Amino acid sequence: MAEYKHSVSLDVEKCKGCTHCLKRCPTEAIRIRNGHAVIDSKRCIDCGECIRQCPHNAKKAIFDRFSALPKDKYNIALPAPTLYGQFENLDDIDYLLQGLLDIGFDDVFEVACAAELITEYTRRYLKQKDIHTPVISSACPVVVRLVSLRFPTLVKNLIPILPPIELAGKMARERAKKNHPELKDEDICVVFISPCPAKVSYVKNHLAGTKSNLDMVMAISDVYFELLNVMKKKTTPVPYSRTGMIGVGWAISGGESSALMNDHYLAADGIENIIKVLEDIDTAVYRNLDFVELLACSGGCVGGVLAVENPYIARVRLRNIKRYLPVSQNKPPESNSEVGYPDELGLVFDGEYKAVSSLGSDRKQAMKLMSDIERVFATLPELDCGSCGAPTCRAFAEDVVKGNAKYEECIAVMREKLKEVLKNNEP
Repeated sequence: MAEYKHSVSLDVEKCKGCTHCLKRCPTEAIRIRNGHAVIDSKRCIDCGECIRQCPHNAKKAIFDRFSALPKDKYNIALPAPTLYGQFENLDDIDYLLQGLLDIGFDDVFEVACAAELITEYTRRYLKQKDIHTPVISSACPVVVRLVSLRFPTLVKNLIPILPPIELAGKMARERAKKNHPELKDEDICVVFISPCPAKVSYVKNHLAGTKSNLDMVMAISDVYFELLNVMKKKTTPVPYSRTGMIGVGWAISGGESSALMNDHYLAADGIENIIKVLEDIDTAVYRNLDFVELLACSGGCVGGVLAVENPYIARVRLRNIKRYLPVSQNKPPESNSEVGYPDELGLVFDGEYKAVSSLGSDRKQAMKLMSDIERVFATLPELDCGSCGAPTCRAFAEDVVKGNAKYEECIAVMREKLKEVLKNNEP
């Protein structure tokens, strides 16, 4: 299996070894070793929570810089709908789209347009029989990786339809080649403007084995200031936007699910909340749900760490923009079946999925390891202080049993041992 390429990195020089990131990592992928954080690549889901929490800016997102935009290619910008909510007094999306053209892109294709098509295909998918419910949206790459690592039994519930960014990339390429027959695939550079690092990882790692239609992923925060220099209301922009309320709504938690015309849905945002929902689904707490929309960032994609504006302000701005839009401006071709979705939009979650917390494939050995972990854990104070370099006492016990930490690294244990030594040495 190819090595997973991450979009979250650590600057060791800036790291102070504090426990802010350690405590908030949803998959316990971080340890403090030798005075600085260490990220376990097998556990990391690129959610960006450590970037959000680090007070020293030691955690950074890896993305393609705007300055790296190739000069010799036909560059197509794919703005996430989150980008629309970053600007004050933006009442017409066309000003933003014109701005993208003015800063150097040759064409613009809105991801929101593709989102409206995915909405319709999802409606059709939910009408099918023999599907595993509740169906879990696969639009958020963090959720897809989280499910595969922590809840592998729920992989079958993930909707097997490409996310909007991938469909947008496909449609943008097709339109460019139609309008410019001289262009070949290698002449086109499709650039997604992202609110989060997880979508960078998605493109690098080809989700579910599919080759991405995207070539670069830039941060909203990187493109934002370029746009500020050119976006002006002195002239009326050319009507360019082809999206409606549904497409723009995907940037906000509940936007995807509320457009499905199905009352049996649940929408949750924020990494801790979605983990709780997944735990409940895994234990069959929800029995009457058809669809579950989960977004790792608080408030939805507007809360991504690569965005600029406060997510709650951005949410209000998007709602104001939606007010003047039609419900939807994008529908699947009439030739498409009323049930299901085109084969080229399918995702196949094949292969073996095993929980990252698994102690091994050998049942006997796994049971022994579990017994050893419980034995070590029983001797710990259960303070979950993080001083040992692990997020919890249970995680520390697992590190000890696996040989990744020494028992004496627990400060509480060392304190008791020191007391005992001092007591024995009393005159």
